[in-house]
Amino acid sequence: MFTPQGPTLRELAVQALSSVERGYDLLAPKFDRTPFRTPDLLLGPVTRALRDLGPYGTGLDLCCGTGAGLGVLREVCTGRSVGVDFSAGMLRVARAAEPAASCVRADALALPFGPVFDLVVSFGAFGHFVPGQYPDLFTQVRQVLRPGGQFAFPLPAPPRPGSRGYWAMLGFDGAMRLRNAVWRPPFVMYYRPFRLGDVRRELARAGFDVALRPLPELGERPDGSPRCRLVVATRRS
Repeated sequence: MFTPQGPTLRELAVQALSSVERGYDLLAPKFDRTPFRTPDLLLGPVTRALRDLGPYGTGLDLCCGTGAGLGVLREVCTGRSVGVDFSAGMLRVARAAEPAASCVRADALALPFGPVFDLVVSFGAFGHFVPGQYPDLFTQVRQVLRPGGQFAFPLPAPPRPGSRGYWAMLGFDGAMRLRNAVWRPPFVMYYRPFRLGDVRRELARAGFDVALRPLPELGERPDGSPRCRLVVATRRS
């Protein structure tokens, strides 16, 4: 839910009619008081799962925003942590929240690093990429990981067809497509295309071995499957 200290409807409207970069620059000072920040309810289980897989040396938070994922890296990495984002406004907030981390302004599709990381994480950013960009995105991640390094991110199960969540997601994506058809610059944020089957296939093509770890603290669906999994993609040598 939005809080009284969060953005007003007018501020959200201005952000939604801006480019992705400009929109997040505008929203950054109040972003952590919106529902769009990755909740601690998710960050905690991911941190515990990565502790079981680690420890890791150096870590990168891809599309770090205001730095929620940098807190995860602080807990599971013994070495340097870096956040990368293309919004200067979001990075200012991230630097204040995680002063021990390095924050770098860059495009996720053109990362300015060599293979120096043991772990890359990302939270809530994949809606800003269309499916045709997944190969380039995953190739970039592979290139900044050391051999054997891991790319990890939570992936919730899709809402059941006909459920309230299903219609909400369908309506949101439809509204964004309509907005981008009639307004420039575009604001790319689509929730539905990032599907597990497609993601696994593209990760494998980019040179990863992919494993799934349930996050049982986040519950199960009626059929017994987990509500959320941690995708762990390990770079092949």
